[in-house]
Parts: sequence; structure tokens; C-alpha cells
Amino acid sequence: MASDHLLHLADNALILGQRLAEWCGHGPVLEEDIALTNTALDYIGQATFLYKYAAESEGQGRDEDQLAFLRDAWDYKNSLIVELPNGDYAQTVTRQFLFSAWYYLYLRNLENSSDEFLRGFAEKSIKEVRYHLQHSSDWVKRLGDGTEESHRRMNDAIRELWPFTGEMFTSAEFEKAASEAGVAPQPELLLAEWRQIVETVFTEATLKMPEDGFMHLGGKVGKHTEYLGYILSDLQFLQRAYPNSKW
Repeated sequence: MASDHLLHLADNALILGQRLAEWCGHGPVLEEDIALTNTALDYIGQATFLYKYAAESEGQGRDEDQLAFLRDAWDYKNSLIVELPNGDYAQTVTRQFLFSAWYYLYLRNLENSSDEFLRGFAEKSIKEVRYHLQHSSDWVKRLGDGTEESHRRMNDAIRELWPFTGEMFTSAEFEKAASEAGVAPQPELLLAEWRQIVETVFTEATLKMPEDGFMHLGGKVGKHTEYLGYILSDLQFLQRAYPNSKW
């Protein structure tokens, strides 16, 4: 079997990339339409590298396409936050900011991995994710400290998404094993710095940090929301309808 740790990272990238791709042709302005599409391509490119390495590591003859297109929803290890619907633009940029702040810190720590491939992956990908974080931060500030309407929508988005942030900092068994082996950082150790980043941006955006409460878990062990099945039905349709098709 492919490493669950690698699949977790790859699934995060693939599913969030698919979600952001839904904005193509629907962005609020042309520049944002292009920015979100490029961000989606960044994630799908990252997912390709990770799936390929995962397939090579398991040695069962599968490739990156089979891992992306021929697994069922319960086999996916992505965090729940990346599969949630886009909502309005406030919800999309809020999700992007919360996730990117975590992902940036994760990749920065992954640069010290004992795994040579993951070190190289982190060094390359962090350049993209640094931009994702900066871009989403700018929009959180712009909308939070904008009009009364944009401020309200940002608060609504934060209330909706906050209960899904805890999963990013709750270790699954495969993450504990990866951390003990020096392959990846321990998620819990990233929480304090993540909160500092989020609070700094929220303060500038005139938005309040929510109080912690119930957090949704399960994505890392294959227990997903109903939304993932709809994403996969679009993502996987062609490959499942016409197996082994090639361009």
C-alpha cells in the first residue's frame, strides 16, 4: 500500500485544486479568475509529484493516475476543509488563507525531512504556497476591512470554516509514525505559530478570532463529508467511463 502520509498530502492538494478549478470562468474579476486557476494548477502539479512518489514507493505497479482516479471516497486521506464547497468569494479566500497558513508552516518544517524526495518537494512547493498565503491574506484584509457587506460575509465564512481547522493539527496514526521517523513534522507543534499568523491577519482585517470549540475530524481516516463524492464523480468520470484512455 502507498504511504498514508504521502496520500494525505497528495489528496489535500488534488481536492483543493479541483475545488479552486471550479472558479475558472467565474472569478469576481479577471485577475482573480486567473489567480485562482493558477493556484489550482499549482496544487494539481504538487499532487502529481506526490502520487507518483507514493506509487513508486509501494511497488505494486500503480501510477499517479490510478491513485488519483481509481480510489473510492473512503480511501482518500485529505482534511475535510479542502473538500467543502467554495461558497461565495469570502468563503473561498478564507478557506485558502486558513489552509495556506498551515501548509506553509508544514512545508517549511518538511524541508528538514529525513526523506530526500520530500525535502526537495518542500523546497520547490513552498515558493508557490508562500504566494498562496500572501494572496489570500491580502484578500482577507481587503474584504474584512472593506464594506459592511464584505465584513459580514467574512465573519460568516470564518464561523463556517473554523470548526474544520482543528483537524489540520490533530495527528492521525500515520502522521505520528512519520513524525517519529523524522519524515514529517508533528501537526500539533504547528498550531501556536499558525494561530499567530491567523490572528495577525484577522486583527488587520478587523475580524475577531473565534473561540475554539467542537472540531470536525475524520478526513484523514477516510470519513468524509457528502461533498467529496460529488467532487470525485466529476474528477474521475472520464477515467472510469473509458479506462486507461490516453490523450
